[in-house]
Amino acid sequence: MADDIKAAAEAARRAALQLSQASEEERNNALEAIAHALTANQDQILAANARDLALAEKMVAGGKLGAPLLGRLKVDEAKLKGQIVVGVRSVASQEDPINKTLTATELDEGLDLYRVSVPIGVIGVIFESRPDALVQIACLCLKSGNAVMLKGGSEAFYSNRVLAEVMIAATVGLPGIPDGWMHLLEAREEVAAILDLHNLIDLIIPRGGNELVQYIMSNTKIPVMGHADGICHVYVDKDANVEQAKRIALDAKAQYVSVCNAAETLLVHRDIADVFLPDMVKIYQDAGVEVRGDESVVRLADNIVPATEADWETEYLDLIISIKVVEDVEAAIAHINTYSSHHTDAIVTEDQQTASRFLQAVDSASVMHNASTRFADGFNYGLGAEVGISTIRLHSRGPVGLDGLVIYKYVIEGHGQIMGDYAGEQGKTFTHRKLEAVWTPKL
Repeated sequence: MADDIKAAAEAARRAALQLSQASEEERNNALEAIAHALTANQDQILAANARDLALAEKMVAGGKLGAPLLGRLKVDEAKLKGQIVVGVRSVASQEDPINKTLTATELDEGLDLYRVSVPIGVIGVIFESRPDALVQIACLCLKSGNAVMLKGGSEAFYSNRVLAEVMIAATVGLPGIPDGWMHLLEAREEVAAILDLHNLIDLIIPRGGNELVQYIMSNTKIPVMGHADGICHVYVDKDANVEQAKRIALDAKAQYVSVCNAAETLLVHRDIADVFLPDMVKIYQDAGVEVRGDESVVRLADNIVPATEADWETEYLDLIISIKVVEDVEAAIAHINTYSSHHTDAIVTEDQQTASRFLQAVDSASVMHNASTRFADGFNYGLGAEVGISTIRLHSRGPVGLDGLVIYKYVIEGHGQIMGDYAGEQGKTFTHRKLEAVWTPKL
């Protein structure tokens, strides 16, 4: 098996070199072909997904899979046409991330330096549950000129297989699109195999739970970009609009519970707790949310499960919320920076100074003022889609779209200059003058 995976990675490496040279028109044409093929093969895709759902429901009944994950797994006609296919065309409509001039500097007259965006190369993505993630990731890689090796969760086995087959078939023979730009890995053992290929794979993006991410980071020399947990917070300040806070706190928790940008902890300023919490707890409970709270919350409302230390550091991905009463915004910031996974955190307040303090001090990839944490998403941010959310401090943070899938290289345009002309006491000096010029390949 390891030899087969190595051969696939070598093919992906060759494809990446070719795809990086494809024109934007060629890549966009391929994306449109994929969108058309997904629509044309709707019946086949939905049948495969129904097969996955039937197996997953048995796993839920047997306690081997969490019920909220069924929602992430399901693909129906509305999701296929209204979200997945729309997402493909949204990626195609984005500005081309390749060959953008990031900086231009005159080193000397007739000697110009450009920093130009280029694809990363071969990207390995390991994801769970969501078949639509396969489409998003592959299309973002195609648009950004990267080859991609994908490993989905076993619960979406048949859906992922059909989607990959449809997408690959749609691009066969298209100008500029090489064979091998997309590979689907299906066996669990293949994950370990690709982690050894640091000379062929340039970046690994895990989209799954903390256990998966920690395993990958501990077992590869390949750079890893992603996030382990989505422990997101909403802080309701003493100067919050109470009705607005109720809507935001409910949406952040219950609008879609099994996603990484759903809130897991609600923090409430002590001065507003008596007014806000009894109603908020009832709103949660009426929505089927189990409420866990500290001593102050337990005193203020009924049917509260006492929160433990573990609750503050748990990503539930379920209809559970932990609530804590804090002294002020500084206590909220301290709690978040202690327990947060640096993903997404929100404040609800009408005091602009307090909001600014929170937004500046909270160390997370996305911070919100008077808005739900659920907005932290590549499509919502206008990125077309996302390959995942990054909480690491490398070149990309937060929802990772096309700009997060490119790096840069330096290009010098000269007229026969040599370094010897600039060496020694009598050597020429550099001008280092910023230019407005743009470098474009002359094809």
